[in-house]
Amino acid sequence: MTTIGFIGVGHMGGPMVRNLVAAGHAVSVFDLSEEALNFAVQAGAKAAASAAEAVRGADVGITMLPTGVEVRQALIGDGVMAAAAPGSLLLDCSTIDVETAQAMHVAAGEAGLVMVEAPVSGGTVGAEAGTLTFMCGGEADAFARARPILEGMGRTFIHCGGPGMGQAAKLCNNMVAAIGTLAISESFVMGEKLGLDTQTLYDVMSTSTATSWVLEHMCPVPGPVPTAPSSRDFKPGFAASLMLKDLRLAQAAARSAEASTPLGALAAALFGLHVNAGNGHLDTSSIIKLIEGNAD
Repeated sequence: MTTIGFIGVGHMGGPMVRNLVAAGHAVSVFDLSEEALNFAVQAGAKAAASAAEAVRGADVGITMLPTGVEVRQALIGDGVMAAAAPGSLLLDCSTIDVETAQAMHVAAGEAGLVMVEAPVSGGTVGAEAGTLTFMCGGEADAFARARPILEGMGRTFIHCGGPGMGQAAKLCNNMVAAIGTLAISESFVMGEKLGLDTQTLYDVMSTSTATSWVLEHMCPVPGPVPTAPSSRDFKPGFAASLMLKDLRLAQAAARSAEASTPLGALAAALFGLHVNAGNGHLDTSSIIKLIEGNAD
């Protein structure tokens, strides 16, 4: 049994904690939301009064937070690194900017800690089912040490390289997912206007060169995929506001690397319009509303 301090037990972190508890780990949790904290406690975790208290005496500290600002605040400002035992492992499962991720690796090393960044893919469905993909950045021996913990929360674990490379891989991946969602949405809207039956178009695309994970799991029109968010009033598996955050992070990373990403830039602009119209709480696939002209 490993003792784990987990900070950030919201829509993603909460299910991840439940799976860690089910795997036999002792988990202490902290979140600013009392409701989220209570759900984690009901799953078998122990509530802590602060982020620092959650990791004090733990073998592993895990953060699952919205942005790099919150990660830096928790690890340094709120004293997580100071409270963690020397030599203990820190896992940051948040999706944040590459620069902050690399800075946290440096700070962890200076504090005598081992760190791996491990942003995830799979959304709330993957978090609930324990089938997440973890894109990991850090030293190879640190990744090997983290893997048994990650196995309690996911199914696929990829060592992407040194510090910051897990975040780089996540941003590249989500940029593709956003662009793909837009392309698929355009195709369904065009098909409908041309008189094509939605199910027929899905049957063609899903068995032809247009097929993708996005199409098969996040089809933006209701019906063809009963479990897709579009068939459930766009209840989010991955909210549009989070996709916009990742697209903006991807654009910042592209600028820092002087990489040309015209489609990524266009996706960021379109998701910005969609979210600003009040749709940020809906699933990413709800971007089809913008293509249809029904964004507000």
